[in-house]
Amino acid sequence: MSNTPRPELIRNLLAIVSVALMMAASLWVLRPFLGPLIWATMVVVATWPMMRGLQARLWGRRGLATAVMVLALLLVLFVPLSIALGAMITHADSVVALANKLADSKLPEPPEWVGDLPLVGGSVAEIWHRVAVDGYGYVMALVKPYFGISFKWLAGQAGGLGMIGLQFLITVGIAGVLYSCGETAARGVRGFALRLAGAQGDQVITLAGQAIRGVALGIVVTAIVQSSLGGVALLIVGVPFAGLLAAVMFMACLAQIGPVLVLAPAVGWLYWSGDNTWGTVLLIFTVIITSLDNVLRPWLIKKGADLPLLLIFSGVIGGLLAFGLVGLFVGPVVLAVTYTMLIAWIGDDMPPEQSH
Repeated sequence: MSNTPRPELIRNLLAIVSVALMMAASLWVLRPFLGPLIWATMVVVATWPMMRGLQARLWGRRGLATAVMVLALLLVLFVPLSIALGAMITHADSVVALANKLADSKLPEPPEWVGDLPLVGGSVAEIWHRVAVDGYGYVMALVKPYFGISFKWLAGQAGGLGMIGLQFLITVGIAGVLYSCGETAARGVRGFALRLAGAQGDQVITLAGQAIRGVALGIVVTAIVQSSLGGVALLIVGVPFAGLLAAVMFMACLAQIGPVLVLAPAVGWLYWSGDNTWGTVLLIFTVIITSLDNVLRPWLIKKGADLPLLLIFSGVIGGLLAFGLVGLFVGPVVLAVTYTMLIAWIGDDMPPEQSH
């Protein structure tokens, strides 16, 4: 029996290598557009039901619906983020100076009623007392380096604002193309999944879309609600740079830090300025706005994707640490797909539950 490889095996191997090389070359060529493509895909998948509803109201005209959605994306994404980045760079020195001034200031002792607040009164009173005794030094010593690094980085990126704006414009342009021919793109992705893994592959693609919508609803909508309410509260009580602080709150909420990073120092600044009434008002706003995160986000995520909540949160945090901001969406999708494939692979082989 001859050990010479069969011609068919060599031909198949060369075909696989050729296809792999072509795919790698294509990804290399498209590398500058991969980031905007991922963002556009996440945005379109998350807002697709909204676009279909808009199309039904616009006499079934896909072109009109696409134009309205693209305009909305420009207004929601490009304009506010460009203004926020510009404002953060413009006021970088003022914010650092305010932080230095706050570090040397003293806070009066907390009123007695603060300790009587339900749930959080004891903790707030204890922290407040420590700040009043020790000053802001120990807090600012932890926070100030991050402020300095962040604003220095933003200042260094001032020359790259045009590139950031271009990336957003490319993202919106790709989203417009996907809105106009979304069914064709979805059919191609589902066809590839069916070819690769049969019915289970199609189920995985459907679940990935649900995970994207769930995360978009839970993370983004919660961040918008909290930062908007926080910005309005700061504006009402007269805190300076309310718009800039609202933008910082939005980014902190997206990063799962929460609005307290901005609102708590603002409360301390009002009390330090001697404006106890507005400081108390903002403190109440802070407790309410921070508590929204525990109610609104889980409800929205569960409404968008029927997946274990721990799985979604692990994907959000892990994806953020691994891939940056886009990981907020990529992480939950990867975990959701892996979870579904494992459940499908185990199938009926799961042992029955034992009664105790």
